[in-house]
Amino acid sequence: MIDIKFLRDNPEIVKENIRKKFQDHKLHLVDEVIELDLNNRNSKQEADDLRANRNKISKEIGALMAQGKKDPKFLTEAEEKKALVAAQAKKLQELEQRENELDEKINQIMMTIPSIIGDDVPIGRDDSENVEVNIYGEAVVPDFEIPYHVEIMESFAGLDLDSARKVAGQGFYYLLGDIARLHSAVISYARDFMIERGFTYCVPPFMIRADVVTGVMSFTEMDAMMYKIEGEDLYLIGTSEHSMIGKYINSIINEDSLPQTLTSYSPCFRKEKGAHGLEERGIYRIHQFEKQEMIVVCKPEDSSFWFGKLWQNTVDLFRSLDIPVRTLECCSGDLADLKTKSYDIEAWSPRQQKYFEVGSCSNLGDAQARRLKIRINGESGKYFAHTLNNTVVAPPRMLIAYLENNLQADGSVRIPAVLSKYMGGATLLTP
Repeated sequence: MIDIKFLRDNPEIVKENIRKKFQDHKLHLVDEVIELDLNNRNSKQEADDLRANRNKISKEIGALMAQGKKDPKFLTEAEEKKALVAAQAKKLQELEQRENELDEKINQIMMTIPSIIGDDVPIGRDDSENVEVNIYGEAVVPDFEIPYHVEIMESFAGLDLDSARKVAGQGFYYLLGDIARLHSAVISYARDFMIERGFTYCVPPFMIRADVVTGVMSFTEMDAMMYKIEGEDLYLIGTSEHSMIGKYINSIINEDSLPQTLTSYSPCFRKEKGAHGLEERGIYRIHQFEKQEMIVVCKPEDSSFWFGKLWQNTVDLFRSLDIPVRTLECCSGDLADLKTKSYDIEAWSPRQQKYFEVGSCSNLGDAQARRLKIRINGESGKYFAHTLNNTVVAPPRMLIAYLENNLQADGSVRIPAVLSKYMGGATLLTP
């Protein structure tokens, strides 16, 4: 969320940023919020003047009452001033109510105006205009056919979609046997990988309150992703980033304790609206999955450095599992409103002979911190923190890339050395 002072002083910069994100329907909001803000400041000033005047008159009434003991005429004047205070109290109440209404309107609008994107973010309308940054590893297409990921898993008796549909409906699954164990092994490896890189391991709440939801994401994302618990002020998390950043709500962090670097495990729940093609069925786009996440809370001047560290962690992990990956920089139109910069990490699919998304690394500047009131206490005073997040791994989608890239001609699957110890020392899975 943009600082109202910045918008007030730089309306054209905010409007140009809206145009870069191809959200011209929001342009009128800039002028609207400026007018509301002016009215609000005028109301606040009038209210302050009334309060100051009330205090002054109250002192005068006290003096008149003291004098009234000697001369009754002072009592009459005191009563007149009391009537004036009562009238001003009513006016003050009206002004305070108007302030609350204007504050709410301004806040609602400010939460829909997108954050200022980074100067180096490519301009484009949607994800089709994202820009490839780099490729890591050789994208190999083997000389044998790679089956659909559901068929690979079923060859190990490792996937049951039919039973899941009976129990929970479309978009759910049972993982079994070696495939279920492989799923857990990947999560455990990712956890230890991040701990070795200096991150503190955390298991967060899997439900969060509405004020945290609106603090970490836009209303559009909230509607598209979140499941609401009926009758409760609780939502199921779509990613542990939500509760991990929420951990710092309404807090003041000492500057010398930064950066805060955490890696978290959680199940995730998402609506995943819309129809999907063959490759996005199976266990690719689902309502429930597990995930290892990483988040950073840091000083503003350090967020660019940590952005580079975060996406590199994911690249290094995937390469350690013999999975080729590439990084894409998200263009302006593909950035969620709170993000200032984002990279997608995509894994190579030998079956599709193309890359597909397995993670996303985002710098949100001070947008989440401003909404959640996460501040840093430094030598020069208090200021808002910067927050970042990135996917470590999110199986079972990540398993698709793992199985396809480690599949052998005879249907067996290699287990790289880094993962073997989490699989009881096995180096090969056999159907």
